[in-house]
Amino acid sequence: MGFHTFDADQAERLERPGRYRWVSAEELIGPLAEAGAGVVADLGSGTGFYTDDVAPHVETAYGVDVQPEMHDHYREKGTPENVELVASDVADLPFADGELDGVFSTMTYHEFASDAAMAELARVVRSDGVCVTFDWTGDGAGDHGPPVEERFTADDAVAALEATGFEVVSAATRTETFGVVARAP
Repeated sequence: MGFHTFDADQAERLERPGRYRWVSAEELIGPLAEAGAGVVADLGSGTGFYTDDVAPHVETAYGVDVQPEMHDHYREKGTPENVELVASDVADLPFADGELDGVFSTMTYHEFASDAAMAELARVVRSDGVCVTFDWTGDGAGDHGPPVEERFTADDAVAALEATGFEVVSAATRTETFGVVARAP
């Protein structure tokens, strides 16, 4: 399961407002604001579609993507002043212990979900910081997003986060997606 990376040659597809059908900006901003998150990282930021929504609400937003080509697209579009782009795998983030107040990911959990990545999130997110994750669910029909066999369920994400010490605040499965909000140990 998992590890389906979005094709950077299709980056323009990530800029479609129709993406809000699957996860709204408010669903990301709300938990981050509630946690008082000033320094956050967008895990699998791609072209910055959702990073741009979160950036006005935080001090610093790191756009983390394993594909430098995605950062090229983001730079062409224009990045907000408080956004820094970081080329990195989630399992090996270049942040100090507890440096981040929160992390969020939209439709990318299936690209990085591993024990190493979860341990890295527990390391870089400050105690009581927040992790907000939305992704395509393995319970979905598969009409959109990656193939169903490459997806995880909300229960999978909850189990992975809890195994690393995160406390799950909420978890929900929707028609094609799931959302999980958790607090760091």
